[in-house]
Amino acid sequence: MLDGSSACAATGRLNDALEGFSARELARLLADWEFVARKDQWPPPGADNGLPWRVWLILGGRGAGKTRAGAEWVKGLALGREQFCLRPAGRIALIGETAADVREVMIEGVSGLLAVHGRRDRPRWESSRRRLLWDSGAVAQAYSAEDPESLRGPQFDAAWCDELAKWRYARETWDMLQFGLRLGDWPRQLVTTTPRPTPLIKELIAHPATALTRALTRENAANLAPSFLESMIAQYAGTRLGRQELDGEMVEERKDALWTREMIETLRVKEAPPLSRIVVAVDPPASSGKRADNCGIVAAGVDAAGLVHVLDDATLGAARPAQWARAAIALYHKLSADALVAEVNQGGEMVRAVLNEADPSAPVTMVRATRGKYLRAAPVAQLYEQGRVRHVGAFPALEDEMCDFGLEGLSSGRSPDRLDALVWAITALALTPKAPAPRMRRM
Repeated sequence: MLDGSSACAATGRLNDALEGFSARELARLLADWEFVARKDQWPPPGADNGLPWRVWLILGGRGAGKTRAGAEWVKGLALGREQFCLRPAGRIALIGETAADVREVMIEGVSGLLAVHGRRDRPRWESSRRRLLWDSGAVAQAYSAEDPESLRGPQFDAAWCDELAKWRYARETWDMLQFGLRLGDWPRQLVTTTPRPTPLIKELIAHPATALTRALTRENAANLAPSFLESMIAQYAGTRLGRQELDGEMVEERKDALWTREMIETLRVKEAPPLSRIVVAVDPPASSGKRADNCGIVAAGVDAAGLVHVLDDATLGAARPAQWARAAIALYHKLSADALVAEVNQGGEMVRAVLNEADPSAPVTMVRATRGKYLRAAPVAQLYEQGRVRHVGAFPALEDEMCDFGLEGLSSGRSPDRLDALVWAITALALTPKAPAPRMRRM
């Protein structure tokens, strides 16, 4: 990513390069997909294993330019452009969630196939026969994922599948398409979709013949109303819906996890009320270096009604003791917290020593784990179920751990350091006796 000075210099060079162009030449240049396409919208050279890809999977947010990328790819295949194929594609399948979606989005939409062609090379749309015809002889046939059997029989050398994660009969339709991709030298297919953790999407991501690219809504800001982007980011940034619909992330949760995404979303607030007590909890790593666990640092406070509000996640990765101690102390002062809560199972008195070295005046409460992580976390999860905890804003990494933490720990096998710190903070505020603190602070 360019910094401010580099971006200005690049803009200046671009302006200099375009200075001699006429308005018509500029319009033609801006209509050239090779010139305006982002990297995530351009066909990748190969799959992750270096071999030619059979599936190009674009996971993107709303308005990220997925449809334009799909339409331009089909256009390139139909016209035989060398950047897209060795020879023109003869038969192309266009598959959407419904027949209406294929027509109104993929073909007639503002970024659809008819819109991305110029007058000279635009295909003819035969709506009664649900097909596009190019002068090159290429044919693109429209199909609905509501009717998998319609793909039994036809054959293709390419396919564009839009919003696969929403298809009602995803597996059946996909399987029928695979049997029909049997023309040409190397039949390929492009999938453009907002991600959902469906079995088929996860299978495609893991497949060695899949080339995966991700498209973020904010990267297409030049083609979106500024008010739309500002509003969506302000309202949904970091939430499960925002991560899925704006950042193109596939947000998952385990069936046996102590927390669910829905539970957390229901308890999310924009700001905290006046708080009677605030703590910063620290879960120090057992070792240091590049392979060390994270140091969990989470702040939370409790209001007069006894509701806990999670305020911040300042967890550090692969940090030395002095580094995580300074980060914890910094958060303590930022929030005018009442105390630091630090687990000492791994570091013992060293934990208190490094925190005192960072700030001798900060009060440190030492806690020691006598039960397993799951047993410590379960009472905290119960507080969430009772509606007694709020998240002030979004904490994506922390919430990922919460919704992936089951009886056997995290599915990755790693230590749930953020979650551990959260558990210690909430336990200190709501599950252990505490001294009264009369002062109230507004966050």
